[in-house]
Amino acid sequence: MNLGNKIKERRVLLQLTQQELANRCELTKGYISQLENDSVSPSLETLEIILDVLGITLSEFFKDEENTNIVFTKEEQYEKKFDGYQQTWLVPTAQEHQMEPIYIELNENGETFHDYPHSGEEFGYVIDGEIKVIYGDKSFICKKGESFYFISNKNHYIKNNCNKKSKVIWVSCPPNF
Repeated sequence: MNLGNKIKERRVLLQLTQQELANRCELTKGYISQLENDSVSPSLETLEIILDVLGITLSEFFKDEENTNIVFTKEEQYEKKFDGYQQTWLVPTAQEHQMEPIYIELNENGETFHDYPHSGEEFGYVIDGEIKVIYGDKSFICKKGESFYFISNKNHYIKNNCNKKSKVIWVSCPPNF
């Protein structure tokens, strides 16, 4: 088992930096880096502290990695609130697959984090409201029932473009956690 890689995947999924994880666990960033690179092995007590911060139990962490689930319940989805929007990871094992479907609710004037260029593709579908898709130095309006698609090779993010909550399904391929 690649312990460090599993810890890193979970940390990145939760959008934590190594420094944030280290601070929450009262460890050093260097130790987290060494752990993720499998240069050190944590004690059981340290591993439990890290997994507690990452919101996963020891048994969940070490369970058989083969995922045969094709239906995921609301309880299995991971939700996180940000300034101006809420994001729900619809498939909890997305980092193990080729795409990452996310449900986003943008508050009035809310916008997602500004994502930097990376390999892959992005697709979105507006369920309700109207958004502005910012892609590089251009922006595009996308209304309810419309979709967007682009190669992820430019800075990009979305912004609510109306005076009510906008709802979007966003799929990154490969996962961009």
